[in-house]
Amino acid sequence: MYNWRQMSSKQREDVLRMRKINRVPWHSPPHRDGDSTRFHITAACYRHQPVIGFDRARMSNFESVLLEKVDASADRIMAWVVLPNHYHILIRTDNIKSFLHQLGRFHGSMSYSWNGEENRRGRKVWCNALEHAIKTDRHFWATLNYIHHNPVRHGYVDKWQDWPFSSALKYLESVGRKRAKEVWKEFPIREYGKDWDPPGI
Repeated sequence: MYNWRQMSSKQREDVLRMRKINRVPWHSPPHRDGDSTRFHITAACYRHQPVIGFDRARMSNFESVLLEKVDASADRIMAWVVLPNHYHILIRTDNIKSFLHQLGRFHGSMSYSWNGEENRRGRKVWCNALEHAIKTDRHFWATLNYIHHNPVRHGYVDKWQDWPFSSALKYLESVGRKRAKEVWKEFPIREYGKDWDPPGI
């Protein structure tokens, strides 16, 4: 399993430097959108096995392909994070049913590819993706904080910017650390997600 926690400081710095060089795309959060078009999507590996985190190359490739697929199916990507056994994305779309259909097809292709790589044909890789409509601007900003805080919440890193598979670094560069701290204090996550995360996330 790919394990960020066991990497040396030098290895972590190298990964983060490459992430900056590759300039992973990120769209700045909007000031205001219609509540019915913004969604928080959560998807987890079956029984929370770290299939995404099989190794660093898979993590990096999955993030890149996920963003390509989401960008093609949604109107806007506003935040994301990929962890070894699940991911979160914050999107805007006018057609959530179509988006989820395309996401399901993407999961299927990833399952087929990964099971072939590991000689595990027939293995179930994914639980169903869950979507949560963003109800208010306060809900939006709390969700963005929740997504960027997820690697810290699960003990992978101590700071948002230390996790490479996330929009957190681009977000901090875009709004500045002072503003990010203000948003964190103004829209705290507290018990956010406790009652609707898939079991074990």
